[in-house]
Amino acid sequence: MKLIVAIIHDDDVRNTMDTLRDEGFFVTKLSSTGGFLRAGNTTLLIGVEDSLVDKVMAIFERCCKSRKELTTVETPYGGLQGYVSRPIEIVIGGATVFVLDVADFKKF
Repeated sequence: MKLIVAIIHDDDVRNTMDTLRDEGFFVTKLSSTGGFLRAGNTTLLIGVEDSLVDKVMAIFERCCKSRKELTTVETPYGGLQGYVSRPIEIVIGGATVFVLDVADFKKF
């Protein structure tokens, strides 16, 4: 058995969870926040048999597409005089997925 831990962008959550449920997977949803952009993410926990890992991964690949977005960052300008905002292009979306071995599983 495997535990799949997937961190996905909030924009991809609804479609991904609907697809996982339609395919018969049980999903636990946790709200989370990314460290770099401090933007909303969702962490999904999914327990599956080893043979179903590829099916779940295909759903993430299909539903969680990365995309480019412009954002601003503040950088120091002239020492202590202040900060200037400058736009940068970043990649958001997609999925970061961890597949962990489960030593034991019980459901009460």
